[in-house]
Amino acid sequence: MSNGARALFKFAGLAHGAPMEARLKSGIWVQAQVRMCDRHAIPVAIRHRGDPDAGGVVLKLARGRDRCLVLRRVSDLDGSMNWMAISDATELSEIDAEDYLAREIKRDRDLWVLEIEDDRERYQLDGRILAR
Repeated sequence: MSNGARALFKFAGLAHGAPMEARLKSGIWVQAQVRMCDRHAIPVAIRHRGDPDAGGVVLKLARGRDRCLVLRRVSDLDGSMNWMAISDATELSEIDAEDYLAREIKRDRDLWVLEIEDDRERYQLDGRILAR
C-alpha cells in the first residue's frame, strides 16, 4: 500500500485497512421505528423532524399516569448505538419531559423527537441504556 493510500485510510478512520462501521441514517431509523410500532399497534408520533442523514434522536416513552422515560441516542466507545436517560431519576413527569424537549429542539434544530405511547412497556429498545 502506498503512503498516500495509507494516509487516506488513516484520515477516513480505516487504519490498518479495518472497515468503518456503516451508520444508519437518522431518518431511516426513525421511519423503521414508526413502522415497527405500527405493526405492533403501539401508538407513535414523530414530534420533530430533524436532519434526515445525521440528526440526533431523542425518544420519549410515555408510560401513562404522567410518567415518561426520555432517552437520547448515543454511541459508546466502540461505536455501538445505545441510549442514555436524560435524568438521574430515569422517569420524568410529562411537564418536565416537555420542557426538556422544547429546550433541546430550540438548541438543536437537526434533532429528531419520537414519542411512543408505551404504558404497557412493549416497545423494545435497539440498544442498552447506559448509566449517566
